[in-house]
Amino acid sequence: MNELIERLGRCVERGKVNKISPYPNDMKGQDGADELTKQSLEAAISPSEILQTCNDAMQRIGERFSRNEVFVPELLMSAKAMHSVMAHLKPFFQTGSVKAKGKFVLGTVAGDLHDIGKNLVAMVVEGNGWQVIDLGVDVKSSKFIEAVKSHPGCLVGLSTLLTTTMMNMSKTVQEIKTQSPSTVVIVGGAPLTMDAAMKMGADGYSPDPQGAVAFLNKFAAA
Repeated sequence: MNELIERLGRCVERGKVNKISPYPNDMKGQDGADELTKQSLEAAISPSEILQTCNDAMQRIGERFSRNEVFVPELLMSAKAMHSVMAHLKPFFQTGSVKAKGKFVLGTVAGDLHDIGKNLVAMVVEGNGWQVIDLGVDVKSSKFIEAVKSHPGCLVGLSTLLTTTMMNMSKTVQEIKTQSPSTVVIVGGAPLTMDAAMKMGADGYSPDPQGAVAFLNKFAAA
């Protein structure tokens, strides 16, 4: 049983989605995260243990990404493997037998249609046990505020890739804080710095997905 769950964690960290996936090359033809999650559940391994093992694997790949030991394609494959695990675990979230760390509302701010960075953050954050509410791109302040009201206690992430929309990001942070002062907001994107984030009134800033996860985990439900 221990070997089964260890293999599952290895598949998530290496990005082995399922048996037919050709990546990574040295695991070709082997069962992937999809098959091993099903086998783990059939072996009566608890959904919580499965989730913890896979969260740990995502933490490891995220740390390697932060150290430039792996790159975006590897991180994306790990996120895809984690998504295949989550597909099996979602029914347990719905029944309450497995609990998410919290809710994370995420979107690219008004005027910006870029979504690659946002999507990567969404996958990695979800892979680390958070429920992600992805609002998409070109999201107006009012839509973020509606989502905050619909998901009490959520944290909010704002993304932008353009210097021209940083003003929109600043406006959105201020409007969220005016409507809901206790809501925690983290921002990210290529043109940003910690100093710019603090001037906007955001609670946090991260240049990469793993930094976002580390920040969010400070507020994870017990």
